[in-house]
Amino acid sequence: MAARAVPARARFAAAVVGARPGTRVLEVGCGPGAVASLVCPRLAPIAGGGMVAVDRSAVAVARTAERCAAAVDDGVLTVLRSDLAGLRLAAGSVDVAFTLNVNLFWTRDPGPELAVLRGVLAPGGVLHVLYEGTPPAAVAAGLRRNGWDPVPVSGDGGAGVTARPA
Repeated sequence: MAARAVPARARFAAAVVGARPGTRVLEVGCGPGAVASLVCPRLAPIAGGGMVAVDRSAVAVARTAERCAAAVDDGVLTVLRSDLAGLRLAAGSVDVAFTLNVNLFWTRDPGPELAVLRGVLAPGGVLHVLYEGTPPAAVAAGLRRNGWDPVPVSGDGGAGVTARPA
């Protein structure tokens, strides 16, 4: 299979995530797996690291699993079909959660989804809500309203907010 192009937004997201061996990562809205393809090689399952990639689209889940088949086979990546509100992971099982171009954070109150993320994040864990362009102001406002402390983040290929539970 020919190498697939990796968009600047995916490189931006992977840089913000900053995964290293032992990091436990959750990607919400994994799409075709471009970010997972960059993050998974940085993880070391022997050190407790790994990634869960979630999307509500069966097509996206299949594309991520295909694109990152070696990481799935090695036990580094688990790909799940679920919406965020219905996601069930163990409490405190994630060090870094992130989204890229997921619209629910600005189109409506993301309270139920943020409650799920709060539950799966380990103490000291962080959430990155990232976009290819400048995120709408409603993103930070929704995070604040639901008890998170958002801080702007930007770089080549995107911008967003990094947040921790207040």
